[in-house]
Amino acid sequence: MTEFTGRGDPARSLALLWRTGERASRKGKPDLSVDRIVRAAIEVADAEGITALSMRKVADQLGVGTMSLYTYVPGKAELVDVMVDTVCGEMPMPADGPPDGPEEVPGGWRERLERIARDNLELLRRHPWMLQVSTSRPPLGPNLVAKYDYELRAVDGIGLDEVEMDSVITLINGYVAGAARGAVEAAQAETHTGMTDEQWWFAHAPFLARVFDPGRYPVASRVGQAAGEAHNAAYAPGHAFEFGLQRVLDGIAAFIESRAVASPPSGDAGQ
Repeated sequence: MTEFTGRGDPARSLALLWRTGERASRKGKPDLSVDRIVRAAIEVADAEGITALSMRKVADQLGVGTMSLYTYVPGKAELVDVMVDTVCGEMPMPADGPPDGPEEVPGGWRERLERIARDNLELLRRHPWMLQVSTSRPPLGPNLVAKYDYELRAVDGIGLDEVEMDSVITLINGYVAGAARGAVEAAQAETHTGMTDEQWWFAHAPFLARVFDPGRYPVASRVGQAAGEAHNAAYAPGHAFEFGLQRVLDGIAAFIESRAVASPPSGDAGQ
């Protein structure tokens, strides 16, 4: 089941995201706040997944009555928006005042995008429920905006126009989401099946040996054996991420070079 951001009341969601109308704690609950509620909700989602999230579970996590949450958060839809924005705030970013330009993101564009990809992967592995949340209508909160600005600065001044800059960041984040989904599923496979990769293979190998004809599937036989021996598994998420990321960056490099031929860029075009 996919959860969608942007489903809540726009005015309430934005007020909550930007903390423009946070109510004071009620008497008897001096430590209850939007931040504490959101952190408890993230803990529930981290442990049980976004489908298990409910206002009641968050209240139980905090040890308060469910209705007390509504003093601070209008409902689950707005809560999910703030959860996503809060997690975006975990992205390592420059923290000293407003950015002046791409030079604040160290390295050439390729190194910068590679760092962004790895940081996003770590973020999704830490909060796998984010992979079940569609942000096609993103929560326009301060952390998400700051993250987007930071990522864009990685490709600012290298000869791309604004739409191309946005497209490159969308490409990187889309690739990372796909890779993270595979990594999370591989990590969860043992828990859900009760078998390690090695145990799974030994359970299937004897039967496969009886029915599989290498002569009929020669390429699959040759490549599958080589890959299995190299990774000691049917799927190696770490290798898949690294290999794919470099190919994506190669493609971006070719695109930047084509733009440079058409119109020589000003600023940092280094890799």
